[in-house]
Amino acid sequence: MKQPEQVDAGNPPEFLTVDEAAALLRVNRKTLYEAIRLGQVPGVVRVGKALRIRHAALVESTTGKGCDSALRSRR
Repeated sequence: MKQPEQVDAGNPPEFLTVDEAAALLRVNRKTLYEAIRLGQVPGVVRVGKALRIRHAALVESTTGKGCDSALRSRR
C-alpha cells in the first residue's frame, strides 16, 4: 500500500487527499471517512469519485473550541 505524502506544515497544499488529512489529524482513514459520511468534516469537495478536503477548513475546525465529531476521543 502506498504511503501518503507528508504535508509540509510551512507550505501546505490548498486541498488534501483523505490519506493526507488522516495523517495530519493522526486518525485512521476509516475514521475520517466515517466523519465525512456523517457530515462532520468541513471543506470536503468531491472531484469526480475522489474526495478532497480544504486544508484551511480542516485546521480551523480542529483548532477552535475542539473537535466535536467522530474524530474526538471516545474516552
